[in-house]
Amino acid sequence: MPGPCLRMNDTPQMHLSRSVEDYLKAVYALTEQGEAASTSSLAEALEVQPASITGMIKRLADCGYLEHTRYRGVRLTEEGSREALRIIRRHRILETYLHTHLGFSWDDVHGEAELLEHAASETLIERMAAILENPSHDPHGAPIPTAAGDIELSEYDTLNDIAPGMTVQIRAVQDEDPERLRYMDTLGLTPGIRLTVDGRAPFDGPLTVSLSDGDGSEVIGSDLAGRIFVTPVTSD
Repeated sequence: MPGPCLRMNDTPQMHLSRSVEDYLKAVYALTEQGEAASTSSLAEALEVQPASITGMIKRLADCGYLEHTRYRGVRLTEEGSREALRIIRRHRILETYLHTHLGFSWDDVHGEAELLEHAASETLIERMAAILENPSHDPHGAPIPTAAGDIELSEYDTLNDIAPGMTVQIRAVQDEDPERLRYMDTLGLTPGIRLTVDGRAPFDGPLTVSLSDGDGSEVIGSDLAGRIFVTPVTSD
């Protein structure tokens, strides 16, 4: 019989259940910077009631995927991290394939990949990766784990962290909200673009930026700026 974290698919192989995959992926995202994930932050990320989190955390700990310290939150074990990266690879390969080969816009691929990542076989994912020539990043600039489970770990600043007068390059953007992605696209705020922070209003007010390949300037609210990840551009 399958264990508490497994389900049968159409083959005799065992696979993690969809809910387990979603939990592992959420814990990875919340702990990516080294901090433990609280039950409240996990409930918010998964859009479930906090009371339902406790049972799943215990279940995943029993399966060897999580370490849970009372009042200190949860972290992935080595096995949990390996499974989370496998799921993330599936998701980001699907996003990239949908965008590159099927014409999906970058604001549509996240939702589609969320649906497909639990059903696509490893064979299909690796064939997609081969067709894509093993891309290193998805359409939103996020690194794609390798088939061996390695991932590029980069510490980017957000646009909110940048002082006026600095020129930066956009490396990645948060991809969960299609409306924000569409808005960023209309402003030209996509990975690879360079821009200069011209100024900032006081009290965490909006930023004024100039794109290197555009005319004029744009005003960006602090909430949006916090979802755009950048690196400084050094002068040649």
